[in-house]
Amino acid sequence: MLLGASHACHRASSESDTELVWTGPSSDLVATRKTERALLQVIDAAQERLFLTSFVSYDVASVMAALANAADRGVAVSMLLESSDRYGGGVSIDSIARMREALPMSEVYSWKEKADEFSGGKVHAKVAVCDEELCFISSANLTGHAMEKNMEAGVLIRGGALPRTLHRHLEALVTIKIVQV
Repeated sequence: MLLGASHACHRASSESDTELVWTGPSSDLVATRKTERALLQVIDAAQERLFLTSFVSYDVASVMAALANAADRGVAVSMLLESSDRYGGGVSIDSIARMREALPMSEVYSWKEKADEFSGGKVHAKVAVCDEELCFISSANLTGHAMEKNMEAGVLIRGGALPRTLHRHLEALVTIKIVQV
């Protein structure tokens, strides 16, 4: 019984790896990854599919360059962003128009039509997931301050069920037209 439990524990830990990501003041006592590096790792690891979500997106040259490189190598890049207040959303910046202009080969979605129970809801999730294998879940928006200055926390997860479930969920929202271009 102990051998079986040991095997199950070893297998579970080898299927998935989780790492703390932190931007902002560090303690110098605990090693952490920076938000920008973790996000770039997910984008750079993408071979087939990449999906990102954020409330707002601006002033992130390194991320934009990485997204363009991913698209150039044939990765299907999808993003879900909050609509601007001009289109019924909750941000003053039209990140969707900017992203479509900067990355015309990507699919940029918004949450336009909300069921009554979600009336007034926002795209507040901040995630990046590639190929159902690697995901980054964070408090950080796709902004320069979030990548470099804000106090942001997140987790980078490689392998296991969570990246697969998250990626499939985001793509299902597109399939059933909860989010639309």
